[in-house]
Amino acid sequence: MFNSSTLVIAFLLVALASVLVAAETALTRVSRSTIELLKKDGNRLAAILFKMLDHRAKYVNALLFAHLSLSTISIVLVTDTLSTLIGPNLTSVFAAGFSMVVVGYIFLGVAPKTLGRQSPEKIALATLPLVRIITVFLHPFSRLFIAIGNAITPGKGFREGPFSTQAELRELVDMAGADSVIEDEERQMIHSVFELGDTVAREVMVPRTEMVWVESTKTLRQAMSLGLRSGYSRIPVVGESIDDIVGVIYLKDIARRIFEHSESQTTERVLDLMRPAYLVPDSRLADELLRDMQAARTHLAVLVDEYGGTAGLVTIEDVLEEIVGEISDEFDVAAPDIEDLGNGEYRISSRLHIDDLAELLEIEIDSDGVDTVTGLMAKRLGIVPISGAQVDIGDYILTAESAVGRRNRISTVLVTLDTFSETESVDLDE
Repeated sequence: MFNSSTLVIAFLLVALASVLVAAETALTRVSRSTIELLKKDGNRLAAILFKMLDHRAKYVNALLFAHLSLSTISIVLVTDTLSTLIGPNLTSVFAAGFSMVVVGYIFLGVAPKTLGRQSPEKIALATLPLVRIITVFLHPFSRLFIAIGNAITPGKGFREGPFSTQAELRELVDMAGADSVIEDEERQMIHSVFELGDTVAREVMVPRTEMVWVESTKTLRQAMSLGLRSGYSRIPVVGESIDDIVGVIYLKDIARRIFEHSESQTTERVLDLMRPAYLVPDSRLADELLRDMQAARTHLAVLVDEYGGTAGLVTIEDVLEEIVGEISDEFDVAAPDIEDLGNGEYRISSRLHIDDLAELLEIEIDSDGVDTVTGLMAKRLGIVPISGAQVDIGDYILTAESAVGRRNRISTVLVTLDTFSETESVDLDE
């Protein structure tokens, strides 16, 4: 016998599930900053919601479990009612299935999600008591089912469940960009922030082969000369080798000391004025390293590999560049790879490939396992080339020209014919 009360119950369950879907959508999209402002204005519910946002996944999981349960029960009730009305056959099953698909798509999909996205703060605050009650009763079940799902799913799984993830936030950012809510540059920057959590420090570091360093036994004058020539204001100090970083010397400390006591430039050593080095493993995540460096109030960190050797160094600017892109200054000027100066002289890019240089000069060049002109000079010199450094390549002399840019790297190299039998080398002791 047909029982209309069953259909009424089914649609009441759908209505309640629709409210929960709207609450779930609102909870995932609500702005913490907006709720914080409402909290400061004395809104009691906003103060409660602000605390709930610290455990957002907990409430989202409970709401998801609740509205899935209600919609499933409503499907069973509608199927049972139509089976009684039409008969227990495939027609009643298909009729129930089709009707619930339409109802679910409209009243459990489009309508509540649209409402939750349009007014997330209002919906979240209005449904707050209901959300808290449901979470109290259903959170233990959702945790249990998430644990079971993680156990049978390959991989580590998600302790808080996969329903409120970074992927959803990225999708929201892309949607905001598509709707012109945020600019494309802002969208890319937000994605860079997400990626920073997956980036390890060694991916953004200056490798040890490009590090400029000074021995602890050098005088302050020698360290000042190196700092002025290289353009770096902070230079790692080494003891027995580059794997023995004993501190960091600051150019401003040297300048102040020499200004106050001029004789100290020759009588005092780097060891006397250096500051402690900030050492971190090269496997440290970039976002964690940035927070650590901010807390330690240091701009330069030395990265150590798993064997205790020096892997490279990283600055706060290196990490920030992963978010905002390459940081250039007024000295960064794009130069051609090869500029013919006449009389057999050339000005070439420091990043020019060795094979291109060999083809230009029509000579054979042993690459020594490096690819660029800068790498070749560093290999021959045994140190990172700075302004004025020279090496000979056959009948030619390569001279590193002035460093440019924030990293103070050699940008161009002057290629001249070797008119003397021996090549001058840069003297770092002056």
